[in-house]
Amino acid sequence: MFDIDQVSAAPGKDLLTPDNAVMLFVDHQPQMFFGTGSGDRTAIINSTVGLAKAARAFDVPAVLTTVAAESFSGPLLPQLAEVFPKNEIIDRTSMNAWEDEALVAAVRATGRKKIILSGLWTEVCLVLPALSALEQGYEVYVVSDASGGVTPAAHEHALQRMTAAGAVPVTWVQVLLELQRDWARQETYGAVMEIVKAHAGAYGLGVVYAQSVIGEHAAG
Repeated sequence: MFDIDQVSAAPGKDLLTPDNAVMLFVDHQPQMFFGTGSGDRTAIINSTVGLAKAARAFDVPAVLTTVAAESFSGPLLPQLAEVFPKNEIIDRTSMNAWEDEALVAAVRATGRKKIILSGLWTEVCLVLPALSALEQGYEVYVVSDASGGVTPAAHEHALQRMTAAGAVPVTWVQVLLELQRDWARQETYGAVMEIVKAHAGAYGLGVVYAQSVIGEHAAG
């Protein structure tokens, strides 16, 4: 029931914050990228690194996982590993990351209920853990542009399946700005602007231009 007396200038409880979210990066590996055909692979890499830097800027816990790294898929994307040099990389045999005890333990240890999920391929390595985590009570936010499938149809249909089950599709810039949410938050403002300039394309160029004309504190 809507009660106008309860309306206030306050954030909604569903919003992602640095305190309620964990990022899960699944199988951003060479062999997986070789088979990705749903979008430009360079763009997916750029989005993935931008998302990772957002986690680092806001001190959001990040869980990194690979599948069959030594026997088939290769190491974690170097640009991603570079953002988290101290993080353990959990290697698995299971296609469904949520069937790996070490990975689930790592997510559970963060105490966070909202999982920001990205990876390759959307139709396997994202669908399976997304559905599994949702069933166990987690909230899942799938970063569509930091993920990819074998074909455009596979990627899109997988997103539709996850959405139908309750997952929320988002983009990496959306996650970044939702975590910032207020340009007056100076403790993260500078880091956010640097991420935007490095990874947000035309938006980033706009920030470069604004800062050169207006000054270093031009808002995004």
